[in-house]
Amino acid sequence: MRRFLKAGFALVGFSVLFFGAVQTSDAGCELVRVTNSAKSKAAAARAAYETAIQTAEEVRRRRGWRYVSMRPRKVKPDPFWKTVRPVVTPEMLLKPDVVTRRTYSQCWKGVVVPYVCTAGSMACGN
Repeated sequence: MRRFLKAGFALVGFSVLFFGAVQTSDAGCELVRVTNSAKSKAAAARAAYETAIQTAEEVRRRRGWRYVSMRPRKVKPDPFWKTVRPVVTPEMLLKPDVVTRRTYSQCWKGVVVPYVCTAGSMACGN
């Protein structure tokens, strides 16, 4: 009986440590979502990528992290002029999506500008 109690306590202790670590790592992350436009889809995706990196660095400084790592995250497209185009429907998206090791970008043809891309990333640090 004592063995079962010891094993149970060990299991509970391990679970607390494991789930505590998972919660802490999630607490050190922030979603980055940026939108940029340009004359071509490639240029708009590149601009969104670069702005996402700058935004992640701003998050790092604001949160006092020593470093920041980025993982691509698919986010809802965010149009600039919501009075002209309040939402971007899936049919409007230009395929393929532009996925890098840091960002996930979705692009569409703009109303006021030629091409627009929204890039998403999960910025994590410590």
